[in-house]
Amino acid sequence: MDGDHAPHSNSNQHPPPPPSPSPLPEREGSFNYDIESMDGGGWRGAGRYASSDALLRYDDDGPREPLLRKRTMNTTSQIAIVGANVFAIESLDYEIVENDLFKQDWRSRKKNQIFQYVVLKWALVLLIGLLTGLVGFFNNLAVENIAGFKLVLTGDLMLQKRYFTAFLAYGGCNLVLGATAAALCAYIAPAAAGSGIPEVKAYLNGVDAYSILAPSTLFVKIFGSILGVSGGFVLGKEGPMVHTGACIANLLGQGGSRKYHLTWNWLKYFKNDRDRRDLITCGAAAGVAAAFRAPVGGVLFALEEAASWWRSALLWRTFFTTAVVAVVLRALIEFCRKGKCGLFGQGGLIMFDLSSNVPSYGTQDLIAIIILGVIGGVFGGLFNFLLDRILRVYSIINERGAPSKILLTITISIITSACSYGLPWLAACSPCPVGSMEECPTIGRSGNFKSFQCPPGHYNGLASLFFNTNDDAIRNLFSRGTENEFHMSSLFVFFIAIYCLGLVTYGIAVPSGLFIPVILAGATYGRIVGTLLGPMSDIDPGLFALLGAASFLGGTMRMTVSVCVILLELTNELHMLPLVMLVLLISKTIADCFNKGVYDQIVVMKGLPFMEAHAEPYMRHLVASDVVSGPLISFSGVEKVGNIVHALRITGHNGFPVVDEPPVSEAPELVGLVLRSHVLVLLSGRNFMKEKVKTSGSFVLRRFGAFDFAKPGSGKGMKIEDLDFTEEEMEMYVDLHPITNTSPYTVVETMSLAKAAVLFRALGLRHLLVVPKTPGRFPIVGILTRHDLMPEHIHGLFPNLRKSH
Repeated sequence: MDGDHAPHSNSNQHPPPPPSPSPLPEREGSFNYDIESMDGGGWRGAGRYASSDALLRYDDDGPREPLLRKRTMNTTSQIAIVGANVFAIESLDYEIVENDLFKQDWRSRKKNQIFQYVVLKWALVLLIGLLTGLVGFFNNLAVENIAGFKLVLTGDLMLQKRYFTAFLAYGGCNLVLGATAAALCAYIAPAAAGSGIPEVKAYLNGVDAYSILAPSTLFVKIFGSILGVSGGFVLGKEGPMVHTGACIANLLGQGGSRKYHLTWNWLKYFKNDRDRRDLITCGAAAGVAAAFRAPVGGVLFALEEAASWWRSALLWRTFFTTAVVAVVLRALIEFCRKGKCGLFGQGGLIMFDLSSNVPSYGTQDLIAIIILGVIGGVFGGLFNFLLDRILRVYSIINERGAPSKILLTITISIITSACSYGLPWLAACSPCPVGSMEECPTIGRSGNFKSFQCPPGHYNGLASLFFNTNDDAIRNLFSRGTENEFHMSSLFVFFIAIYCLGLVTYGIAVPSGLFIPVILAGATYGRIVGTLLGPMSDIDPGLFALLGAASFLGGTMRMTVSVCVILLELTNELHMLPLVMLVLLISKTIADCFNKGVYDQIVVMKGLPFMEAHAEPYMRHLVASDVVSGPLISFSGVEKVGNIVHALRITGHNGFPVVDEPPVSEAPELVGLVLRSHVLVLLSGRNFMKEKVKTSGSFVLRRFGAFDFAKPGSGKGMKIEDLDFTEEEMEMYVDLHPITNTSPYTVVETMSLAKAAVLFRALGLRHLLVVPKTPGRFPIVGILTRHDLMPEHIHGLFPNLRKSH
């Protein structure tokens, strides 16, 4: 297997001529993409495989095609695989660019500026915690009041025995709420659909997809989630809260939004991907803390599931952020207990205080827990498999446009309303328990005992699960001392309904989380097992429901530590720690035999180029030079303006190697890497020279500051089309040395691809320069980008690898 990097000569630092209509010859097995590289490493023309992570457009036969039939791929949201417009995906520049401007900036910073930077960073995480906590409370307040009004209205009509009118009111409210949420997603922010956790996870891995953290996405995520949950869908607001926290952090970190005329210049220190990544990690942790009132669980979620890079300083900031969220929620809940928040407080933020007596368990209980773990692993693997298939079918429907997305949402809303209202009629009425601590039946509010169609003094157990908000249904399943509250038949019907509705609901054009459907289904079969083992077990069925929820979460999400802590913080049941740990480990181990976790599957389905922490085994049989391609475009340290402009116009590369050659240097030597955005800013200054001579760079240091080269936020930065040059200027020269990163990461061409991939991911790189092993050659072989390390690219170059390794 010999590499396919192009041979280099002294003339290779200049851009090649414009592409001819006929494509360059392809390697055997290469993909027929029609793309331009955005990350550098060489321009390859139409039809040629590009070493890039910015895939502007996939051809119908693209190998990362996530759909069932041929179509262009969209990579922004759950609805994005559904055939909306195609947008660019680029990598994020997490590496620090150490050029002359950067060094001058840090040398010139005074102690008060450094202090200001540190204080501002802590102030930002404080703001992220405050705002995320307020949004989390607002979401719950709105859901409890909107859903509460709908349920009270339906209950009053049923008390008058106007059952058909009650169904029309119930279904009509759900229909209006669901259709409104779908319209917001379909027309304003398609990236807000789904949970958002896969997108946040991909962003923190270094993937920047279009509009995933935009202000419009934040707006639709908040209100769409409220409407969707209030509309009775089997979905949660917990997953969307992670996305919401990340959007809030991004908005603050980029200094506001120019598009919406909300900008704050005092946040200029954070106009770089590295600081934004840290803030968005804090935002994701704050989202979990706000959703579950689980501050430590939020930190562990960010560490285990969301963030690809971690360090001790980030641990402190995320912990501080989640602590702020917890304080805010506690204060607001205390305020609402005085009755000033409408119906909120009767249900409220999910919090299930199960602690009372210390549970004891024996051998027979451990066997039951092992069985629960196996059931959770099997059901979780099946859930992920079916969800993958359903999302692919939905993509065919939703790609037809916004009306189709809304129509699909309306269809699911009608099905959900029919199940929620119709299935409780199949359940028998039960007499109210004697000596119950709660009012039975509960009328006009949430509770364990719903009257539904039952006579006075009786309740409908299945209606107690269906005719409540999802949070209250979970609270009913987790409640202790209610061994005989739910009939076995009611639990079986509820489990089947929730399992199926959870599958068909995720993927519609509504912000939807998977945590709540999974907890509901897991708690239901956990309670079934607990009820069956009632005579033989000392563990309450409510605690079995907790263990069932843990097993299903482990089987679908494949998270262990964070889920364990979240559940324990939710229930205040520390004594269950060993059992929760055991059931999570078993369910994850079983489910891993079938497929990946649900969020990992969705990342793959969307075609997001996610870098795993480990290298694939077949990478050990390749070296770095095997996957880089040519011809490579590099610039001289002092380059002609016309050559630079031509290269920027015919390629989309984000980075270009800079090579000094005689007479600037004695022999060709690699100076470093220069970014496209930095070159554009330098060209805009028009400090051109008539002769090809190296300057001191003093003009650049006087004319520009480090913040002039700062990366813009979600808005677009400067483009080559924005600049216009005269014929005389095109023949002049510009010195690239002051803006060149003189310390890029490099690997020798003979390094194993597995080792290079691990290095690339561990350091959070966008470009990894490959240099020759032997002297006397051109000083750079090529550039490894994220796209070069994707399995589809490698197997396209070497199709026999898949069969032999």
